[in-house]
Amino acid sequence: MKTTNANPKTDVLLGTGLNDLHIESKEWLETIAFWKDEIRFFANLLQKKETKENTKSQLGRILKSLDKIHMEIFDYMSEDIMRHESLLARLQKGEEGLADIDYRNQHNKVKSTMAKFESEFRGFKRLVFEYATGL
Repeated sequence: MKTTNANPKTDVLLGTGLNDLHIESKEWLETIAFWKDEIRFFANLLQKKETKENTKSQLGRILKSLDKIHMEIFDYMSEDIMRHESLLARLQKGEEGLADIDYRNQHNKVKSTMAKFESEFRGFKRLVFEYATGL
């Protein structure tokens, strides 16, 4: 008997209703909005540290430029999620040439991007806190 190993994440995704995937997409947008708030906090924190020390260290400049880069990435990711949501709307309208699997495949890609970025963003936050607290 031939057996195959199933990918549990894919299996769960295929069994998930489109409405649940839509809700997850909305949660991603909320997460990105929260990350944007965090970036504003970090920029303020870095500004205060810079003012307090009256210096502009190389690490401080790098972290500030990363703040700007992250904001651009957040905008790009938000746009990507909105395009993804647009695909769902077109799918629900029954647009010819679209299939449920198209949306699910795209959802999986966006989910993977969000997970990778979240991991990298945690590392960035650690750097900011270490720099700001002088650890």
